[in-house]
Amino acid sequence: MKIAQRMENLSPSVTMAITALGRELKAQGRDILSFSAGEPDFDTPEIIKLAAVNAVNAGHTKYTAVEGIVTTKQAIINKLKKDHGLEYNLEHIVISNGAKHSLFNLFQLLLDEGDEVIIPAPYWVTYPEQVKYSGGVPVFIDTDDSTEFKISAEQLKAAITPKTKAILLNTPSNPTGAVYTKKELTAIGKVLEGTDILVLSDEMYEKIIFDGKPFTAAASVSEDMYQRTVTINGLSKAVAMTGWRFGYIATPKIEIVKAMIKLQGQVTSNINSITQYAAIPALNGDADADIEKMRVEFEKRRNVAVKAINEIKGLSCVKPKGAFYLFINIKEITNNSVTFCEQLLEQEGVAVVPGLAFGMEGYFRFSFATDLESIEKGIARIKKFVEKN
Repeated sequence: MKIAQRMENLSPSVTMAITALGRELKAQGRDILSFSAGEPDFDTPEIIKLAAVNAVNAGHTKYTAVEGIVTTKQAIINKLKKDHGLEYNLEHIVISNGAKHSLFNLFQLLLDEGDEVIIPAPYWVTYPEQVKYSGGVPVFIDTDDSTEFKISAEQLKAAITPKTKAILLNTPSNPTGAVYTKKELTAIGKVLEGTDILVLSDEMYEKIIFDGKPFTAAASVSEDMYQRTVTINGLSKAVAMTGWRFGYIATPKIEIVKAMIKLQGQVTSNINSITQYAAIPALNGDADADIEKMRVEFEKRRNVAVKAINEIKGLSCVKPKGAFYLFINIKEITNNSVTFCEQLLEQEGVAVVPGLAFGMEGYFRFSFATDLESIEKGIARIKKFVEKN
């Protein structure tokens, strides 16, 4: 039997593979410290778990509308209005099985063969794979430490061609923690004025922001940006609900919403009903105190990790403004991130993700979504590895 050709162009997730390898080695009795997964180590807040239990007891265990129940969609609308001053209605929202599913739906319904999607690099591993699978062409704009891994309006302008369908922004970014400011987003919006180019803005880490800085939603910077932006978000990272699978889009473009409902209706239908009810208190702000506790702890861990990494000769990292990752520069040592990470895991039992997986050699991603003791122990092992090699 021959597998479809389109699968040949799809690469497996490196982050998932390294996480799985770390677990396998741990199961074999190795002392493995993993900093590879993009998953908070905190438990889901009690108020959300209680909402799920209440939903089960109330019999909310049946099919729902494909795009989600009205109460949950209204909670999304209220959240976007409260947090960013954005006005949406029920026709503008679709709930999917995590933001990854939302993105897959979008690429499937938007891209014809050869359509281009501009993606700043480094990027989350899934972005280019989904674009290619959908028949599109990922067009990368390289960044580096000097710009805190953010593209400029000038770079965007130079990358646009007649085939450009969308630009994909991720703020705060996985893997770098980069956060676009209002000024930067406004400049990007100015470049796009007069075009039909969409902005797909992945804002999954919006609640994990450091140093008292504000977060700016891409759709909020101008009326033009509002009209062209599809916001992608969810509850996995900020509310420690990775396994619940809750993602959503918000866009005033009704044709996108209708197409997504049609597509999702033939693939998964609705997301599970219990998660939809559990999401309501999270969206309404009832878990905000829990979210802030997690954010404060992430900031504390970031500060410790950045200081410790930058004290290791040959390594350096930009202090991230959000999310829970360090994107660590190893160019003084090697430009082969895969070999570096393989040897680090083999010799010192530390699992991290090579920069190559994110489209940028000479770096690796270190997740600080784990306890402080493990972070300090892990970085001590990284220091030992670097000095030894």
